[in-house]
Amino acid sequence: MHLIAMALCTGILAASCQPCPLVFERQRLGDVTYEAASVFDVNRDGHPDIVSGGVWFEGPAFTEEHKICDPMPVDGYYDDFSDNPMDVNGDGYLDIITGGFWGMKAMWRENPKGQPVEWTTHTMGKTGNIERNVFADLDGDGVDEVFATTAPVVFFRLVRDASGKGQGRFEKYTITRGGGGHGFGVGDINGDGRKDLVFATGWLEGPEDPFDTAAYVWHQEWRFGLASVPILIHDVNEDGLNDLIVGQAHGYGLAWYAQGKDGQGNRTWTQHECDSKRSQFHDLQLHDIDNDGRLELITGKRYHAHNGHDPGGNDPLGLYYYELNGGDFQRVTIDYGPPGQASGAGIYFWIADVDGNGWKDIVAPGKEGLYLFKNLGLRK
Repeated sequence: MHLIAMALCTGILAASCQPCPLVFERQRLGDVTYEAASVFDVNRDGHPDIVSGGVWFEGPAFTEEHKICDPMPVDGYYDDFSDNPMDVNGDGYLDIITGGFWGMKAMWRENPKGQPVEWTTHTMGKTGNIERNVFADLDGDGVDEVFATTAPVVFFRLVRDASGKGQGRFEKYTITRGGGGHGFGVGDINGDGRKDLVFATGWLEGPEDPFDTAAYVWHQEWRFGLASVPILIHDVNEDGLNDLIVGQAHGYGLAWYAQGKDGQGNRTWTQHECDSKRSQFHDLQLHDIDNDGRLELITGKRYHAHNGHDPGGNDPLGLYYYELNGGDFQRVTIDYGPPGQASGAGIYFWIADVDGNGWKDIVAPGKEGLYLFKNLGLRK
């Protein structure tokens, strides 16, 4: 199904709300209800493909569906909470990194070089419950490390040869001091140029060697509850200090926390409410979705994150972007309505220009279905 939908302007400050500039074409892909998705060229034919859980859809039409595997089903979920591409074995084909809440292990699925056969799933390591994997390049070598969002903190580093090719295995690292669990992000909190690890109850200060797990220093400076994965580290008000953007993953609320300094030079954090009327902000991303040269926050509701038992769990679904405006967030609604008529954002959604028109598109998975929102650009 293809529907043309004009994004609706529904910002916090209704009086200053302007007509929204973008038009999206919505397409439902297959009949799958996995909660994670990504975009990459699976078969190396030059066209981006869409991966979601146990299947992939061949580009550019995304109507031909191919099986990957059968992720473990558990009570309305699938044990597949990320679908991130990485060439793990160095054969030139991108594989999939994922993780399981119930399987309690990080996994990678081996791409059979684009052939129409099932993919082999390999265990990277045991981890405990994975709420969702997070990917970040700790050492600046161009290859992401894989965080399992567990407590204690576990992450994996791809083993590569002298030429940089993956060798099909990972080194496992565990940080035993502070942090872990629901709510996680990676970024530079204190401005020293190093990657810090951010959690719902505080942050781990990154050392010079990010793989020296004993050198991380714990700072307990806030409590965010069941926070989004990721927590975003970004200078919202452009004052030179990185702030935090935090969604409530299992309740109502989206907020940003301004970093400041008190009279003694100690860090302070001031909460600013962005949106108290929406719930289940589980995945957050920053992209320039409207091509204005500035980042927007793209997010949406995760449908039945706890099978409808969360506050707001049975409210209408929504997919949104927010103009940051230096901290005066304004919501733009891309899609909104009941399941079957609208889409949320799932637990791990993806943003990429799938059709090459110069405008970033949104791939939104979830228990309500898998949707592609093609960004057609500015309305005429």
